[in-house]
Formats: sequence, structure tokens, C-alpha cells
Amino acid sequence: MKVLETGFNKAFESRIRLGIMSVLSVNDVLDFNALKEYLDATDGNLASHIKALEKEEFIGMEKSFIGRKPNTRYFITDLGKIAFSNHLSALERLIQSQK
Repeated sequence: MKVLETGFNKAFESRIRLGIMSVLSVNDVLDFNALKEYLDATDGNLASHIKALEKEEFIGMEKSFIGRKPNTRYFITDLGKIAFSNHLSALERLIQSQK
């Protein structure tokens, strides 16, 4: 994704993507259903935004089984932490400039 001159990252323009990064930055690992519940998103909508963030390598996943049921868990990567921190800094600068 493109990083704008202002420091904003286009990957985080979506409310859902911004939410995914926010939730994962304060939780080490969350499974798909927990993310869906936190963000009040549909399966398809959440899956497409997760895929976009995975493509940028901002989040990673681990698959396992709980009993016989598959479980996919997501976490924020080091690259994702840096990109998200830079995005938040750009937001803070924008807010401060409006005061």
C-alpha cells in the first residue's frame, strides 16, 4: 500500500482495517470470531480486509484445531506495528494542527 506524504498509510483507510490493527495492537492474538465480534463485521467483509492486511504483511495468522474444529488466529507483525504506529503519529499530528 501507498504511504502518503502526510504519513497516512492507505492500508488503514478502511474502518475495518483500522479496527483490526487497533484490536490486534492491544491483544497478542485473536481468532476470526473474536475479531468479527469486536468489529461487528460480516464473515466476508472481515475476510477481505484480513486478506489485504496479510498481503501487506501487517498481520500474520496461525491455524490450529480445537478438538476437530479448525481455528485461525491472527496477530500483528513487527512490520505492522511500525506501519500502524506511523499512521497513528500522522493522525496525532493532524489533530494537533487543528487546535
